[in-house]
Amino acid sequence: MAVELAQEAIRNKVKDFILSNEKVLDEVVNMIVQHERSLEVDFNEVLIYDKELADLLVERPRQVLQIADAAVREVVEEKDPETARRLRRFYFRVKGSPYSIPLRKLRSEYVGRLIKVEGIVTRQTPPKHFLHRALYRCTQCGYELELVQELERHVEPPSRCPRCGASRSFTLVAELSQYIDWQKLVVQERPEELPPGQLPRSVEVVVLDDLVDSVKPGDIVSMTGILDLALSELKKGRPPVLSSFLSAVHLESTNKELVEDITREDEKKIIEISRRPDVRDLVVRSIAPSIYGHEEVKEAVACLLFGGNEIVYPDGVRVRGDIHVLIVGDPGTAKSQLLKFTAKVAPRAVYTTGKGSSAAGLTAAVVRDRLTGDFYLEAGALVLADKGVAIIDEIDKMDIKDRVAIHEAMEQQTVSISKAGIVATLNARAAVLAAANPAFGRYLPNRTVAENIDLPVSLLSRFDLIFVVKDEPQEDYDKAVATHIVDLHTGALPESFKDIMRPDLLRKYIIYARRHVKPQLSEEAKDRIRQFYLEMRRHYQGPGSAIAITARQLEALIRLTIAEAKMRLSPIATGEDAERAVRLYLAFLKSVGIDLESGVVDIDSIMTGVPASRREAYIKLTETLKKMEEVYKGPVRLDALLEEAEKAGVPRAEAQRLVDLMIRNGELYTPRPGYVKRIGA
Repeated sequence: MAVELAQEAIRNKVKDFILSNEKVLDEVVNMIVQHERSLEVDFNEVLIYDKELADLLVERPRQVLQIADAAVREVVEEKDPETARRLRRFYFRVKGSPYSIPLRKLRSEYVGRLIKVEGIVTRQTPPKHFLHRALYRCTQCGYELELVQELERHVEPPSRCPRCGASRSFTLVAELSQYIDWQKLVVQERPEELPPGQLPRSVEVVVLDDLVDSVKPGDIVSMTGILDLALSELKKGRPPVLSSFLSAVHLESTNKELVEDITREDEKKIIEISRRPDVRDLVVRSIAPSIYGHEEVKEAVACLLFGGNEIVYPDGVRVRGDIHVLIVGDPGTAKSQLLKFTAKVAPRAVYTTGKGSSAAGLTAAVVRDRLTGDFYLEAGALVLADKGVAIIDEIDKMDIKDRVAIHEAMEQQTVSISKAGIVATLNARAAVLAAANPAFGRYLPNRTVAENIDLPVSLLSRFDLIFVVKDEPQEDYDKAVATHIVDLHTGALPESFKDIMRPDLLRKYIIYARRHVKPQLSEEAKDRIRQFYLEMRRHYQGPGSAIAITARQLEALIRLTIAEAKMRLSPIATGEDAERAVRLYLAFLKSVGIDLESGVVDIDSIMTGVPASRREAYIKLTETLKKMEEVYKGPVRLDALLEEAEKAGVPRAEAQRLVDLMIRNGELYTPRPGYVKRIGA
């Protein structure tokens, strides 16, 4: 521990440090020009200048920073007296500390020391006013006394007047006292740093003055501050156990995607890999190599991880760049395994399951502070995954009312909330990777995708790619899977593990691509996408025909083409990239968009849940029900409806199937057993 220096010596050292360091002096000039109160200084620069001062700053930060603040004011006063007079308060804000502590490791040995912590902001109180300098006046003789108040201590006026000796005669003069803006944040461990099976730890952070409102819920922050104890909890009759909070000295919001540093060596390795002619195949091979096969699904996941480009049209309309993928599969087809791997390699990922999530937990909750009674927002999974990937396993098991919360987040990429007087819109620019089990336990090939997946059509249509993973016995494939799994369990390295990128390198490769590469479509790529779109539309012209592709899928194709180019770290998306995107898109259409009765690719079977061949029957059934409701003046008996539909030319089994589908899509409901009624009729 450095020898304690006199206050004057510390002030002179700080002043000398500011005046002798050109970079810090430029910051002072910048402060004066922009009328700012804070001088930001890197701790390492203080350490290089004077180790003794740096040691004191870490061990006794409260004392040293108070003197350093006064030194900053003196320097500003010498440079520009007018700014010093107008702003009054100045701060010496130190960035960084030799004690960089994970939130999980905050212990009593760090109390009163300068430490650095990182985490994600989950809550934020509205700004309040902290009584910094309280002015008291004696009611008997008019004697005035100014006291500096401390955080987390009770405000107590002096008990006796030093002039006239009157006891309890002091009152607070509110208009002459000085106040500072105050705000409390709750900062939690980042989801990717959380040990398995543990609840995330959090710390309360108190920010003052110009740090107020500098970050918002969902931001990843790096904070330097003093670990303090909440002394207001010491009360008579209660055990002397105190909770800690961080009094922030410096606060910085780090870019949400780029939480990992990429060294020069990494960069060299990444650029070297990107020059390989088979780089895209290498990336696809590196995704979950422990899972055999499923190349198309893995390529879709790779596209999701790299993402497209977010575009703002000239009229201000924002089009998302994130790619959403849904995997529907029979049990035991390694869906969850693939999701877990994605959570590991994504630059930022939040993993949740359908059954364990509520609407508030996915979007945002309005929480009440137990001490003040104030309402404030707490960010949910989609907000925490902003600029990353939100992974939802078993999305079909979610409650219907909770599932609606995802709609807005997927297309508009925001979360709007209006509760308890709080009306807010939060960013949720996350790619969604979801997995679902078929509605009937196994995927039934004789049913449409909308019937097989127990999800509303409005949600299905928001996914760019939907893949059906069927578990069908095939001798050669089964043999290969068995060999692969047995090899893995016996410690032998299967073929799929040869020539792949390690997960940590793959993660850095993805971060580098998302950070530095924003590909533009070449003329060749534009022509290929346009040609494919028009070709698919032309196939299905004519009244009542199926629709194979819509403008929404055209945007998805562009996103996929750009993601394919990003995998090569190429600034230009070529015709080959577009070709791969088209191939991937056709695999998705063949997987789910085939009208089973006519064998025609039909996007409507996903978009509306009703394929073209069945639309005629659907219209007849709806009209029959409408007429019967008018006759019955209320709910219609199901048996009677099926009989009437049969007379109108709709087979009974088909009519029953359509009724079930309409009930699931929320068009019909059963007011009592055996009866149906249209919603809103």
